[in-house]
Amino acid sequence: MEAVYAACVGLLTFSGVFLCLRGRTFPVVMGLTLLSYAVNLFLFSSGRLKLEGAAILGTSFSYTDPLPQALVLTAIVIGFAMTAFIVILAMRARADLGNDHVDGRLPPQPEAKPRRKKEHA
Repeated sequence: MEAVYAACVGLLTFSGVFLCLRGRTFPVVMGLTLLSYAVNLFLFSSGRLKLEGAAILGTSFSYTDPLPQALVLTAIVIGFAMTAFIVILAMRARADLGNDHVDGRLPPQPEAKPRRKKEHA
């Protein structure tokens, strides 16, 4: 179970970094969201992964650590607020600049080759 969990955290981290390096704002927002999910899963795993562990005293013989759960809940709320703020910034940049590129500039377009006129015989 730990290997699958670690692979999921690694895949989310890789996907988040990949999307953050894109040139448009929407993939960057999605990349930051995936990175926050990866960090939340990593924080949650710091309390040890236990099956059938209770968070309430007296209901089971093995207990889970409630501190990582509290950290993840706090991170979810902060992540939601930051995602809303980034989306508003992206919408404002799109309205002011007229494009959705991260740096505000359009990438250079390849030059078009001039068309040859057809010769009629």
